[in-house]
Amino acid sequence: MKSKNKIFALVDVNNCYVSCERVFDPSLNNKPVIVLSNNDGCAVARSQEAKDLGIKMAVPFFQIEDIVQKYDVQVLSSNYALYTEMSRRFHGILGEFVSTSEQEIYSIDECFLELTAYEKSYDLTEYAQEMRKRVWKWLGLPVCIGIGRSKTEAKMANHMAKKGKRFGGVCNLASMDPKHRDYFLSLLDVGEVWNVGRKHTKKLKSMGINTVLDLAVSDPAQMKKHFSIVMAKTISELQGISCIEFEHTPPSKKQIITSRSFGSRVTELNDLKEAMSAYAQDACARLREGGLLCGCIIIFVQSNPFDEHIPFYNQSIPYAFSEPTDCVTDLVKAATEMLNRIYKKGIKYKKCGVILTGLESKNSHAFDLLTDRSDIEKKDKLMSAIEGVHERFGKKKLALGASYIPNRSWSMSRNKLSKNPFNWDELLSIDH
Repeated sequence: MKSKNKIFALVDVNNCYVSCERVFDPSLNNKPVIVLSNNDGCAVARSQEAKDLGIKMAVPFFQIEDIVQKYDVQVLSSNYALYTEMSRRFHGILGEFVSTSEQEIYSIDECFLELTAYEKSYDLTEYAQEMRKRVWKWLGLPVCIGIGRSKTEAKMANHMAKKGKRFGGVCNLASMDPKHRDYFLSLLDVGEVWNVGRKHTKKLKSMGINTVLDLAVSDPAQMKKHFSIVMAKTISELQGISCIEFEHTPPSKKQIITSRSFGSRVTELNDLKEAMSAYAQDACARLREGGLLCGCIIIFVQSNPFDEHIPFYNQSIPYAFSEPTDCVTDLVKAATEMLNRIYKKGIKYKKCGVILTGLESKNSHAFDLLTDRSDIEKKDKLMSAIEGVHERFGKKKLALGASYIPNRSWSMSRNKLSKNPFNWDELLSIDH
């Protein structure tokens, strides 16, 4: 149902990965910094200084090595464990400003807040500034906040808060004078609108709709005929009518995928089994975090699709469990045994992975009358014991097989990885 009486905020960490790294390494401040993707392939995060040098998002590292050397750009591998923990704390702080039902975690560094109930009691711009101050004081992360009458308008406001210094990190389109709001929207390219992709941008511009304001003043019903209901909702949202529902709880997962490219080509079956075992264990951890059971596992292997000298090898195989499971031994056994059937000697493998599908809630699952309940209880006790060790000592202290032993031949290249100060063995030290 459409509503004209809602207020939303979008809180976004500026240059998230780089900002997380700077918290624990202040020497990176005021320097051009980039963070690379898996296997140190592409730039996935850039400081403002790096952006100013012309380094584009997702550009392959080898294409910018000359810029890196010329301007002494600091290069880091992705430290996902660090970013995940900082994200958890970031969302936790925001959760103190609203109720649980008023917070939607949109991504690792973005969060929607519904502020409708707070409009009468607070100046929302000041309330947002208080959020910024607390996140900075407690975590050292810089954030910008956009406030709007819909989620799309809040997104646009957040973009303006990042680009316009005059806003001081908070742009409130909900309370802005309509004339001023229209002026600012007229300065923004229509391609900046949430849910408007490249193809739609091209078509919109061919219709004379070049700016966000042009789109905002168009007729939703007419635009629906040219595009879809999504475009019609986007226009209504830009007009201050909330059409996109607020997700109070994350949607149920339909599948869990764990896969990574290898640091170097893998040819041996045992090496592939180690990698497959590691990915199955990682997937199982995510499965149990969600309180889910897996009914079917799919594994796949691939050679390099960009190697023009040899045929591309890409094989996958599924396995359905007779009883849905969340036991790591079941998943690893199935994954490694199936690998024997699709492994082909002589192939230089670039990537492999695990897909868990047929997912359902463990709490609502009805076991078959012939199910061996004692066996399930044993598996639950085993998983509780393993998770207890992981929680206390880290996941690499206990695992199935040799998959977590350091420096495996298939390990992902992360030659510029920073420390994770949230691990006991990587805590920051103070030199006297």
